[in-house]
Amino acid sequence: QVQLVESGGGLVQAGGSLRLSCAASRSGFSINAMAWYRQAPGKQRELVAVITGGSSTSYADSVKGRFTISRDNAKNTVYLQMNSLKPEDTAVYYCNAGRFVTAFNPGNYWGQGTQVTVSS
Repeated sequence: QVQLVESGGGLVQAGGSLRLSCAASRSGFSINAMAWYRQAPGKQRELVAVITGGSSTSYADSVKGRFTISRDNAKNTVYLQMNSLKPEDTAVYYCNAGRFVTAFNPGNYWGQGTQVTVSS
């Protein structure tokens, strides 16, 4: 079993920045891919960004150019740097990890979620 612990959410004004962190309790191929999803009230969960063990990345169109996902394998930690935040980025952000992660097939492991609120 893998535990994922997130931190870094909060309240920020539009145009501001936040960095989310997600620390995994252990490493291994079971968490080869790490990702961030988000879910806003009344909306479906969506994949925001994913990074593979080889550090290949992909992003939702809505965050390209503003968000950057990265990982520190020595610390078993994935980060999401969010710049130029917009009110529509307001959501609960969830860390996810698994052997593979795609938009419709998340990994087996989830964090508890962290609230990001962007005020206009």
